[in-house]
Amino acid sequence: MNKRAASAIAGNAVLAGILLMLLGDFMFALNDAMGKWLVASFSVGQVLLIRSVGAFFVLGPMLARQPISALYKVEKPSLHVLRIVLATADTGLFYAAVAYMPLADVMTFYMAGPIYVAALSHFLLGERIGWRRWLAVLIGFIGVVIALRPSSEMLSLPSIFGLIGSLSFALTLVLNRTLRSTPDATLVTWQTLACLVAGAFLTIGNWSPFNTGELLALLLLGIVSCGAHLLITRSLKLAPASVLAPLQYTLLLWAIVLGWIFFGDFPDVQTLTGAGIIIIAGLFIFHRGNLKQDVEPVVPTDSSHG
Repeated sequence: MNKRAASAIAGNAVLAGILLMLLGDFMFALNDAMGKWLVASFSVGQVLLIRSVGAFFVLGPMLARQPISALYKVEKPSLHVLRIVLATADTGLFYAAVAYMPLADVMTFYMAGPIYVAALSHFLLGERIGWRRWLAVLIGFIGVVIALRPSSEMLSLPSIFGLIGSLSFALTLVLNRTLRSTPDATLVTWQTLACLVAGAFLTIGNWSPFNTGELLALLLLGIVSCGAHLLITRSLKLAPASVLAPLQYTLLLWAIVLGWIFFGDFPDVQTLTGAGIIIIAGLFIFHRGNLKQDVEPVVPTDSSHG
């Protein structure tokens, strides 16, 4: 194979990776919009429970291809337990937040995840962060505060749900980097089982009847989420993370579009300003990470919040 053919194949793989990432991000956004619609009729626990059952329609074939020992023979079990707790909190708090807040507002908090990761990686992973990225982290936090609205609403319960959920999401990403040698299906299976158990517990005394269509929608929530996860995982095998990482900000664009179409919500100037600051700061962190090559770009490769 000559160099021109090899270059063309590599270019096609990168293009395929970009397209798969964009499709995966759209499916995550669609999943989040479906979740917001469903929590208007059902409790967060009920959504978590049936969504998790639906996810196993996708996880089942993945688990069948690996030995059962892959689920319990894992490195650093204590970190796995911590990741499971954080991923469950992230998912539950996300649905609790979107039950009361516009989708784009909640997604703005979650778009700050890479900024939190950059800061947390310095303290938890010992990765060196230069002054320029520390400045970008500070600017990103300012964007979060602007989006939170510096007022009494800043301390509203839904805003706190969104903020704590996004921090849980960031910590989950940091642990993903620590546990990167663990099979993907193992990580997703345990967090799905944890969501199922948490959902079953939260539905005690808080169960609403549903018709066949609603049951299918709840199951579809888990299927769409796992499908998005698989698309993003495949994209990372075809294209460099540094190319794909900035594409995650299309999630916010889709959140704005879907929130407007399905719920009549459109973010105000303050939310858009905060989101813009967060995106600029996040892209700068990615850029500096690529230059220094001492902080690996982080892409949310699991279905934690959606």
